[in-house]
Amino acid sequence: MKMGFNLSLEQTQKLIMTQELQQAIKILQLSSLELREYVQQQLESNPLIEEKEDDIEACPSEEGESLISQLIKNVEYSRGEYGYNSDSENDYSYENYVPSYTTLKDHLFFQLHIIIMPGQQRSIGEYIIESLNDNGYLTAGIQEIAEVFNVDGKMVERVLSVIQSFDPAGVGCRDLRECLMLQLEAKSIDDPIIREIVQNHLGNLGEKRFNHIAKELNISAAEVQRACDIIKTLEPKPGRAFQNTSDVKYIAPDVVVKQINDEFIVLVNDSAAPRLIINSYYRSILNNCEDQPGISRYITGKLESALWLIKSIEQRRMTLYKVVNAIVEYQKEFFREGVKGLKPLTLKDIAVKVGVHESTVSRATSGKYVQTPRGIFELKFFFTSGVSSVYGEGISSESIKDTLKEMIDKEDPHKPVSDQRITDILNSRGINISRRTVAKYRDELGIASSGRRKRY
Repeated sequence: MKMGFNLSLEQTQKLIMTQELQQAIKILQLSSLELREYVQQQLESNPLIEEKEDDIEACPSEEGESLISQLIKNVEYSRGEYGYNSDSENDYSYENYVPSYTTLKDHLFFQLHIIIMPGQQRSIGEYIIESLNDNGYLTAGIQEIAEVFNVDGKMVERVLSVIQSFDPAGVGCRDLRECLMLQLEAKSIDDPIIREIVQNHLGNLGEKRFNHIAKELNISAAEVQRACDIIKTLEPKPGRAFQNTSDVKYIAPDVVVKQINDEFIVLVNDSAAPRLIINSYYRSILNNCEDQPGISRYITGKLESALWLIKSIEQRRMTLYKVVNAIVEYQKEFFREGVKGLKPLTLKDIAVKVGVHESTVSRATSGKYVQTPRGIFELKFFFTSGVSSVYGEGISSESIKDTLKEMIDKEDPHKPVSDQRITDILNSRGINISRRTVAKYRDELGIASSGRRKRY
């Protein structure tokens, strides 16, 4: 056998993801807030990009047009030569209008500082307040606090009892049982049945085993239910009545759907990202650096990167518009009638209508929200499974859940409708659904079974 080296040519087809394509895919799946952060990073790393101001001319000068026209002609975008416009009437910044809130700890510190206490006890009180979580529960042990201040545990208990007398009632508790007992004392509720249930039967109460509790206490189930109604008026998390600024989450809708007469208009929220233009200073440098190939190569590379960024943002806007417009056309009954008009919809349905791949629709709708006349919804909300009807049309699961909730809201509490009864009613309306599916939808709505909903 003869062995050796040789050269051969062959043609093959390969799918290569360029950096520009990767950037376009990344930008497509970003939400409006994430897109603003990404654009800000690009502004810091690419000196040729800058935000458009009202007094800055967006178009290049005639002098610079000749040199960079060859770079620009391969980059097509529809809204402006170097940037894109948005509805300036809606370009608001709400950061200056965020109010300040009183937190739970601020409220407790105020009460602690207006009472007369020895210096060491006040320090212990401040330590206890700092050891409370957002729900108002004490996370540190009595002995642990005592060791920190080198005092007896009884002193810590006395200071804790003072804090437990503060508003809101139940604050400073160590478990749910103590929290509810503190609130019963604050409301002067001395019912022995209620106190016995809170002390020893919270588990059965949570499972709504009224008959079991009634048997244990030798009372009727109706009396247990009456006690349960009073216990429900107590707050298991006394601290959540106060605003925690670290938990504030804002939703900036990526798309707005407005209704004008009987038509629905789709508007992409262009104010999510800054309007970008090419820096005129570096354009002038590019025009005068033909004899300096290093500088020219650097600026040319940055210019191409900037143009691709603008193009990718525009592609994201157009793709998002087409996808949401297709959703609105498909789900018009929802916008007119509400959740009951929602139809089953898959990513494939929208992909076929728009003419893109399912993965593109998935990226375009992931983590994005739409503001509609009926509220703000995540775009994934409109993609729901469903069941068939005798009329050949599909009915979405959200529509069935809305109908199910309405039926349970109108039921007789002394004779609640069972899952089988709900199934029979839906089948009589032409909806092909099984009892197991009804039970699944009921659990997803957080509604208890008929036996636990029954009033004695």
